[in-house]
Amino acid sequence: MDRIEFKAQITVADTGELTGVAWPFGTPDRVGDVIERGAFAKSLPPLPMLAGHDQTQTVGVWEEITETDEGLTVKGRLLVEDVQRAAEVRSLIRAGALRGLSIGFASRKALPRKGGGRTISDLELLEISVVAVPAHPGARITSAKGNAMTELTEHNQQPDFAALEAKMTELEQKADNSDLMARLDKLEAKANRPQGETRADDGATEQKAAFVEYLRTGKVAEKALTTASDTANHVLAPEQIEADFIRNLVEFSPIRQIADVRSTSAATLILPQRTGVTNAAWVGETTTRTGSEPTFDQAELAVKELATFVDISMQLAEDSANVLTEVNMALAEDFGQKESAAFVNGALALEPSGFMANADIVATDNGSTTAIDPDALIGLMYALPATYRNAGTWVMNGGTLAAIRTLKDGHGNYLWQPSYQAGQPETILGRPVVEAVDMPDIAEDAEPVIFGDFKRGYRIYDRLSLAVLADPYTVRVNGLMRYHARRRVGAGVVRPTALRKLAMSV
Repeated sequence: MDRIEFKAQITVADTGELTGVAWPFGTPDRVGDVIERGAFAKSLPPLPMLAGHDQTQTVGVWEEITETDEGLTVKGRLLVEDVQRAAEVRSLIRAGALRGLSIGFASRKALPRKGGGRTISDLELLEISVVAVPAHPGARITSAKGNAMTELTEHNQQPDFAALEAKMTELEQKADNSDLMARLDKLEAKANRPQGETRADDGATEQKAAFVEYLRTGKVAEKALTTASDTANHVLAPEQIEADFIRNLVEFSPIRQIADVRSTSAATLILPQRTGVTNAAWVGETTTRTGSEPTFDQAELAVKELATFVDISMQLAEDSANVLTEVNMALAEDFGQKESAAFVNGALALEPSGFMANADIVATDNGSTTAIDPDALIGLMYALPATYRNAGTWVMNGGTLAAIRTLKDGHGNYLWQPSYQAGQPETILGRPVVEAVDMPDIAEDAEPVIFGDFKRGYRIYDRLSLAVLADPYTVRVNGLMRYHARRRVGAGVVRPTALRKLAMSV
């Protein structure tokens, strides 16, 4: 069974640009693995940039992935203007706290190496993370535009600032700055010019005047702007406005954090199951022994496909610097929300099987149809075997969690306990709570709470990560570019006995 594995270091600019070698060819990493050149041939950008392989901390996007003689060279950018964590990562890189890159991949073809490790000739690259210590000692950060630091080595050597300053002084002395000084004088004279004075060569362009008129009146000057078939309401705008995107918040249930997530290369998974145990009995010295017939079965878990396509104006794709990145981010958010909803409530033939739709999971009656009973939560928790109970997680939506926060046990203690230590989750009856927006609300005959060991009870199989394919021909006659997106994933309950629901019934 293929596994997601982490290998491989970077520099960062003020704007968040990153360049580095994610994997050097020809040398093994710390565990003996070697990845051959050509193994990344099927890896195409864009790829998510994570912090420390944490799927909840997406801090940027990798926009260029190239195999060179040196290794797998990558270029990307941190979303420092939009994601607070990205700005923190940029500061950590500059300080030398984060020194390397680490790749997350699923191997497709690998052979064992003498002395340990593998030689990997084909793989699926899933993500590239910024990490403190890379698995490969040769992986490194190679450049950081806008940053005095030009290379971070494994030993975190500091750059020679004195030598750098001397070199810059030498270059300044050799450079001919006469043209630059003349241009600066002209700009200074223009800035000091009285406000009422204008000149033909310094005035606003026709496009800028049309844009100002549009902002003031809402009318478009057709001499300056083309409005025919302008379904996207394109307006010539200054660059700083074109670069801004207002994004709606996309909420999704974080089921991947608590479930057993694996990768597969098959379209259907066969899961062998033991449905009965042996039947041993106490016997005397010469008593006849009885035989046992344990029973076995198998379950089938199919990989499903999620797909869509997006049409974008070719002019918009050419004129906007980051619209394609925004489209990829929108696709990733949409796919994440749709698959998370299916993990919870999926019941259709084309969806992954959701745990709330599984009829084999036993439910504990709440004793009321309108309000959650604290005793019912305690009874639900202790109805599970200790092995599952001690690794259990509560899952519910925000409305249910708000109702439970006021509940007390028989001694007057709150069932819900806040987290007083950073990094530790909130708990109910000593077990962590996960808020899932797709869980049902409190209502008669509803099942708003589920508790159990999701690592043992619910399994997710990734067949194909989010793949985006550009189609420049199908709708080109309409001046559009089409982007096809698809993802293949399967999921289902593998141990119903590890989970238990709370039913709002008497």
